[in-house]
Amino acid sequence: MAWPVAARDHHTFCISCHTAVPYALSRPALRAALGEQTATPDERELVDDVTKRVRLWNDVKPFYTDQGDGTHKSAQSRGTEAVLNALILASYDSQSGKLGSDTLLAFQEMWALQEMTGEGKGAWGWLQFNNEPWEAHDSEYYGAAVAAVAAGEAPDNYRAAPEIQNNLKLLREYLGREYPNQSPINHVVLLWASEELPGLLTRNQQEAIIDEVVRDQRADGGWSLASLCWTRKDWSAMSLVKLWLRSDATPLEPKSDGYATGLITFALEKADLPRVDAHLKQGLAWLVRNQNKTEGRWPAYSVNGRRDPSSGTGHFMSDAATAYAVLALTENERHRM
Repeated sequence: MAWPVAARDHHTFCISCHTAVPYALSRPALRAALGEQTATPDERELVDDVTKRVRLWNDVKPFYTDQGDGTHKSAQSRGTEAVLNALILASYDSQSGKLGSDTLLAFQEMWALQEMTGEGKGAWGWLQFNNEPWEAHDSEYYGAAVAAVAAGEAPDNYRAAPEIQNNLKLLREYLGREYPNQSPINHVVLLWASEELPGLLTRNQQEAIIDEVVRDQRADGGWSLASLCWTRKDWSAMSLVKLWLRSDATPLEPKSDGYATGLITFALEKADLPRVDAHLKQGLAWLVRNQNKTEGRWPAYSVNGRRDPSSGTGHFMSDAATAYAVLALTENERHRM
């Protein structure tokens, strides 16, 4: 390999953590790069936990329940988990090329929770804790894009199944309808989804997203999540404060980070940006330069508050950054072979 492969399993991932998704997608790619023959114990435990939750869906409680405050956390938790379950299992089935019965069941549970009316028609209830980039007021869109990735990545041409065509129609309509209101980082996830599920974007629309994100590339070749996760809905009398301060009044990190750089570089690769493209090469070079060679991880920072770097929440963004960095670097290696 032309880049360090010391990225490691940091801890056991719970499905309630959004880091479970990039971990589940990236760990098989890293395993192949390292020549490992079997899944790690953490990886196996994650898939087993997801499978158990899917099989016991009607018996297990949601990770978050309603608190009587009208926030509908139970429905949000169910919708979030259903989408993440389907993506994780579909990504593992894609390695064998065969759609398993548990994955099909996960998709059935996911589609059953798709919203059929209202402003969110075509999307899913999604956890909201005012935390970017996965649990904020606009994260329902992120969740819908992730659902599109899941449906597109599932093997056996699952996306052509007659029984889900209306669901896919509603999903495409939602993603198109809400597109103008989204943050650049949500557009990046949609770009990735459009390569997995045809018909989400035209090539002109894909190129518009590419132009949008490369304009935000920093001089060092990376990207900063702090400048990419705000939407038009965020502009208000207090909006400028968000560009400089987190909710706990600590200053935002203005520098490039591994999460934004890894995710954007991976999405650009999936969108078939030429490997000689300067922006892509600079993003890959940033990832190679900025891996912590001792711990194997890539740096990332919460845009919501200062975190203790030694705590589980302190690892949260860095775990996701490491997973997307692995995806970007292994995707590049795959094209070089």
